[in-house]
Amino acid sequence: MASQTYQLFCIGNPLLDVQVTNGEELLKKYDLKANDAILAEEKHMSIYDEIVNNHKVTYVAGGASQNAARGAAYVLPPNSVVYTGCVGDDNLADQLRAANKREGLQEVYLVKPGERTGACAVVLTGHDRSLVTTLRAAEKFEQSHLSSPAVAPLVDAAKVFYVEGFFLTHGTSVVLELSQKASAASKVFAMNFSAPFIPQFFGTQLQSVLPYCDIIIGNETEAEAYAAANGLPDTKDLAAIAKAVATFPKSNKSRPRVVVFTHGAESTTLVSSAEPDSPKVFKVSAIDKGLIVDTNGAGDAFAGGFLGAYVAGKSLDECVEVGHKMGAMNIQLVGPQYLWPKVSVL
Repeated sequence: MASQTYQLFCIGNPLLDVQVTNGEELLKKYDLKANDAILAEEKHMSIYDEIVNNHKVTYVAGGASQNAARGAAYVLPPNSVVYTGCVGDDNLADQLRAANKREGLQEVYLVKPGERTGACAVVLTGHDRSLVTTLRAAEKFEQSHLSSPAVAPLVDAAKVFYVEGFFLTHGTSVVLELSQKASAASKVFAMNFSAPFIPQFFGTQLQSVLPYCDIIIGNETEAEAYAAANGLPDTKDLAAIAKAVATFPKSNKSRPRVVVFTHGAESTTLVSSAEPDSPKVFKVSAIDKGLIVDTNGAGDAFAGGFLGAYVAGKSLDECVEVGHKMGAMNIQLVGPQYLWPKVSVL
């Protein structure tokens, strides 16, 4: 019997989100911005115990790529999506497995005995979310895991790959191996910018991977950070920034690069290197503010919907619309979650 294979292969930092609402004081105390994502420094390390001890917290399965993988699995038939990353042998990892199973996402974690699974403090203020991540086991991912008997056949069989930009903080060689393999085999490699600090401080790593990327997803703050870091004249013109990313040198020239920038409830901009001067702008159907629970995971939900639709063979316009539907679903729930029982969005 042939082993199970999956069309979409995702890789990232598996994290358990620890959410707290009305976090204005926490923002002040820990010098955080309301709508940002950072890696925890020494000054932030006490936030994890503080929110658990002094606040009402909600635990939700997180990790950018894992959220998107669950979103893609949500819209696709069973056994379509597989995800890998590094976890500890603890109850946090068990919570992640349970969430993945519900959405139909298969995981092939690298498990590090004695290590703790990564966590993300999610400080919610109004409709904004501030993410503070301690990677722990997540940054101990080993490149050899990709060639292990459990994972190598999955990499070979996949048609589309997805990685979060966050992985570039420790795993650029892993991303390069996967993206170069995908490019050489004319498979599709997608990457998310993930946070402003990635183009800002990990620009070299980002530029090394970009030639092998077919799809780039990001939001307006990440696009602005890319523009500023690369000396583009207008850091607010999403279409111009998308064009610059789309036309960045590409290894596999048989397929155009598609760049998609979301902008919350404003609109979504798509530029293809096939038509770099013809940006497409998609309106977002605004949701009644009273229905919005929180925005944690909204961008990942969009990416998951987009990728799921892409794997299902939909047009790029349809992919954006499915992304919008998944983002809208996500912000009406606590954290990066999706409606249950499943609702068809394709």
